[in-house]
Amino acid sequence: MKKVGKYEVGRTIGEGTFSKVKFARNMDTGDTVAMKVLARTTILKHRMVNQEISIMKIVRHPNIVRLHEVLAGEMKIYIILEFVTGGELFDKIAQQGKLHENESRKYFQQLIDAVDYCHSKGVYHRDLKPENLLLDSRGNLKVSDFGLSALSQQGVDLLHTTCGTPNYLAPEVLSHQGYDGSAADIWSCGVILYVLMAGFLPFDEIDLPTLYRKINAAEFSYPSWFSADAKSLISRILDPNPKTRIRIEEIKESPLVQKNYVAVEHREEEEVNLDDVNAVFNDIKDQYVSDNEEDNDGRPLLMNAFEMITLSQGLNLSVLFDRRQDYVKRQTRFVSRKPAKSITSTIEMVAKSMGFKVHSRNYKMRLEGVSTNKTGQFVVVLEVFEVAPSLFMVDVRKAAGNTLEYHKFYKNLRSKLEDIIWKPAEATDSPTLTRTPTF
Repeated sequence: MKKVGKYEVGRTIGEGTFSKVKFARNMDTGDTVAMKVLARTTILKHRMVNQEISIMKIVRHPNIVRLHEVLAGEMKIYIILEFVTGGELFDKIAQQGKLHENESRKYFQQLIDAVDYCHSKGVYHRDLKPENLLLDSRGNLKVSDFGLSALSQQGVDLLHTTCGTPNYLAPEVLSHQGYDGSAADIWSCGVILYVLMAGFLPFDEIDLPTLYRKINAAEFSYPSWFSADAKSLISRILDPNPKTRIRIEEIKESPLVQKNYVAVEHREEEEVNLDDVNAVFNDIKDQYVSDNEEDNDGRPLLMNAFEMITLSQGLNLSVLFDRRQDYVKRQTRFVSRKPAKSITSTIEMVAKSMGFKVHSRNYKMRLEGVSTNKTGQFVVVLEVFEVAPSLFMVDVRKAAGNTLEYHKFYKNLRSKLEDIIWKPAEATDSPTLTRTPTF
């Protein structure tokens, strides 16, 4: 088991181009956290990470993922984040399709509260989309991923960097003429509200020039089930002219948002301390934390009891067996009673038959392919864990590519691995355990 300072580190729960996110536990308090791990050389080369970390420490709001602290090891940087267990809002939309207006309203109210708070701090997110909106165990929204965010600068009125996800970008961001970060974020919020209520995007073209033309003209239509209040608000948000586009204070006063609106309870905290961030980026060696990893002797990693309990969401062990096959999240899993080497060799054979390039090491596999629209890489990572003697869990997660494409990939992969997937009868109706574990 790897240890970083006071944190016990477990399985990888997310992966990106420059970083991995791991499950971890504070050994002093027992609290669960998410640990974002980056190579020191990468961090020092991309100074934007410094700004991202500083911004995440500045924005402290109930509907924003909290950054607790930053630690430096000799080779790695560790960002300690709030562990949010409810998955992405994107997954909920993928599972249910459109959401009821009341549910959409709740998420939109929380999103607007969070974005309004960010703007009050001079922070513009610039990549708002359902994949970057997480849900906690109570179903409350948490804004995450400030990697493309910007801070307002004194004497500078407009931003100039074109960034974000094309379908959610405001027309002025595409114009390369400079844009107001607040108005651009509001446009993205409008697209998100439409997606919540429709189950699909207002602007969705494979051909980018056509997509950009429709965004610039605000050319979209409303499904029949949209209420008059919803259509009125979205029309004022998706106004291609940022100068006449509705402002956040007006959004909050709109009939759609006012209904059942409860202002979030939030007290301003003491001044944020950035000493740990400065120590990391100024490379103060006497503040390095120890980061030792135990050798696993060529066996699959053993998942400890604490991870099992957290993974099983309130001790309902049925979720380990991924029985809701129609609901495919960005990260999925299945269980097998086959030997670990047999599991990896079967997956490797199937992945190659699907056209993937396979890299395998220590019961961890990386499948590399090209996305269906040929615009970039599609990468999936699989890892085998031992959860009990002769019982293994295969964790599957998207590392790069489109999330909807991953949904299709996983269903296809799973159908080809039926021979190694264990489906015990108890997985369909296993009891929910209520006893609180002790450690």
